[in-house]
Parts: sequence; structure tokens; C-alpha cells
Amino acid sequence: MDNIEALLARRNRALGAGVSTFYRRPLHIVRGEGAYLFDADGRRYVDMYNNVPCVGHGNPRVAEAMAWAQSTLNTHSRYLHEGIVEFAERLTALHGEAIESVVFSCSGTEAIEVALRMARFATGQRGIICTDATYHGNSELVGGLTDLHRREQPADVRAIPFPETYRPITKGLSESALTEAYLERLRQAIESLNASGHGVAAFIVCSILANEGLPDIPSDFMPRAAEMVRAAGGLVISDEVQAGYCRTGRWWGYEVTGFSPDIVVTGKPMGNGLPLSATAASKALVDNFRAKTRHFNTFSQSPLQAAVGMAVLEEIEALNLRENVASVGAWLTGEMKQRVGRWPSLGDVRGVGLFIAAEMVTDRDSKTPDPGRASDIAERLKDKGFLTAAAGAYNNCVKIRPPLVYSRLDAEAFLAAFDEAMDEARG
Repeated sequence: MDNIEALLARRNRALGAGVSTFYRRPLHIVRGEGAYLFDADGRRYVDMYNNVPCVGHGNPRVAEAMAWAQSTLNTHSRYLHEGIVEFAERLTALHGEAIESVVFSCSGTEAIEVALRMARFATGQRGIICTDATYHGNSELVGGLTDLHRREQPADVRAIPFPETYRPITKGLSESALTEAYLERLRQAIESLNASGHGVAAFIVCSILANEGLPDIPSDFMPRAAEMVRAAGGLVISDEVQAGYCRTGRWWGYEVTGFSPDIVVTGKPMGNGLPLSATAASKALVDNFRAKTRHFNTFSQSPLQAAVGMAVLEEIEALNLRENVASVGAWLTGEMKQRVGRWPSLGDVRGVGLFIAAEMVTDRDSKTPDPGRASDIAERLKDKGFLTAAAGAYNNCVKIRPPLVYSRLDAEAFLAAFDEAMDEARG
């Protein structure tokens, strides 16, 4: 038994068998720096997947802020502290005027659960609408929204087909007609919830449909869907855990897809590895939520979270990462799109900012998803020093989502490795 097998066996005993790992032979990662990860043998990998360390692995500004807060003051939230107030003010200022107040948490799941409860309290309704291939978290409430195209939906949830142009629900339609077709499914979901007596509390959606595979969304669907939900008395929740914090080249994904949410949820990138998330909304919505609950998290809304959260925002601005994402992401996406047609198995490439999905199919005419091919390409890329993974609604997309400090040189090296992997996999 080698070191990897021995550590995996210890892990299965200590944590329980079944904890997921990437790759057929798991990596033993011991260090990170910027966009790079290093294994126990000292081999360097370019991190093309991890959106947690958005300002880079081992970021000095973040590490210094974390150490300073731990050595100065870290306690629960029942004392006054300017740092957390300033962080909340800084965060809400990055949104429009409708977003005024914040409930801080420690995970995306918790922040989503707060958002759903906030919407239910505000509307007096219980019904939730989501897409049928989404993922928003792991609790009983939030986990009930996951991958509903594969299982039965809860009684107070309605899942609609995620809007896309690559595999549209009706073939041969113009883009405007396709928008209408997807909006009709939303209308049916609203009517069904009203008929059931649950009513519509919220429509929750990742603003760029990240877990669905970053599909090209028919034009005007998002803003018109938001209008339809509000007309039915519901609120619109934008899940920005993957789309936010400049991932798209804008601060928020909803800016790219053209709608204004009532509630915004952010998570992983906020703390660059420190557990930190947020549910942001109008003061009226947040005040109402607090009035109806005794919501409290010992570890959220702390001086430590505030110091680290501020350090991340400062790094994004100091390093001009929004501009870096826009320029490097546009170049890499354009280069990847030019490769569609070079191999029969590369069916489509879609992307926004530094977030790209390369969809693998059995052939381009049938567009039949090929998850095995996506996993194989990810394995080959790992062997060449680039870490990706298979993802998307059919698990057939090579998911490319590097830290925001990812460079043009890294992108050029990745393209060479991607071409080699695709050529090798042809046989």
C-alpha cells in the first residue's frame, strides 16, 4: 500500500467511507500559492476549478487579516464592533439601492436557507420555484431543490426546465419564441403552486445557471421571469455563490443576465477559505426576518469574518481582478469556442468571465451527453498539471473555474494541455 492508498484508508476510517474525492487516484495536496496547488511530492498543478480562494491560495493580505483578528479579538456577535458594520456597509454598497442589509452566515447552504425563510415570512406563502438541475446546498430544506429532473419534487416546490439554447425544450423555435416557451413553464409552475394552496414565495436561481452547465440563456428570460414571479406575489433570490465576486467580469452574475433580485446570496469566495456567507436584501426584508426568528450563528458576524471579508474585497480592487477576469476570461473563452468542431466529442463551449464549460457529447448531431468523456478529459488534464472536473446537468461538462488571479500565461498553457488531452482521447 503506497502513501496515497494509506492516507485514503485512514480518511475512510476517520471520516467515514464515501466522502467524495476527485480523480481515480486522489491527489494529496499540501500547499497552495496564487493559482497553483502543490502535492506531497512537490508537483505543481494549475487550479482550474476552485472558486473558494478567489484572490489566490495563500493570499498574504487575507492571511495577515486573519492572524490579526485572531490575535486581537474574536468573539460572538452580541457585542458591538465597527468592523462587521463596515464590512456589511461595504458589501451592500456593491449592489443597487434595493440591497441595504445583511444576515451573515458560515456557509452557502445556511445563507440560502435564510433567504428562503426570509421570502416565506415576507410573502406569507410557502411555494418555491427553482430549475430542475440546480444545486443550492445540503440542508433538508435547501437540498430538496437539488437535481429535481432526477427525483420527485417536494410538495411545495416546483421545478422548471432550465432555460437553454443548446438543447431547447422545443426545437426549431426562434430565440424569442424559445423565451416564451420557457416562460410558459414558469407560468404553469406558478399556477400549480397557487392551485395547491402553497402560493409563490420565491423563485431561486443561480444567475448564470452554473450547476446546470452555464447554458446560453434565451434572451430576456431572466428579467421577464423576475417580473412574472413578482406579479404572482413572490420574491426573486439570486444565488451568487458561484457567480458573484467578479467571477463573470462584473461584480454579480445578475448584472450579466439582466435582472434585479430582491434577495442576494453570496458564499465561498467571500472569505477566501474562511467560512463566510451572506444573505443581503432590503432593510425591510431583513428586519422582518429578524423580527420573526431568533436566528443566531455563534461564528458569523464576527470580528474575524469582518477582517477577512474586508481583506478579500480590498484585494479584488487592489489587484484589479475584475478587469483581469474580464480580459483573460474573454480571451480563453474565445479560444475554446474556436475549438468546437475540431473534435466530434466537443459539442459546445460556453463561458462568462473566468467560468467556462466545455460540453462533451457522443457526437455533435445528436448532442447526447458523454459524462465518461468529460471525466476522462479531466483525468488527462490532471496528469498534465491542470485541475478541472466533470460537472453540469448531465455531468458531461469539463468545468473550468480558476481563482481570479489566474493569468493569460496560465490560460495559454492550459489550451495546449487541453488540445493534447482531446487528441489523446480521440482513440
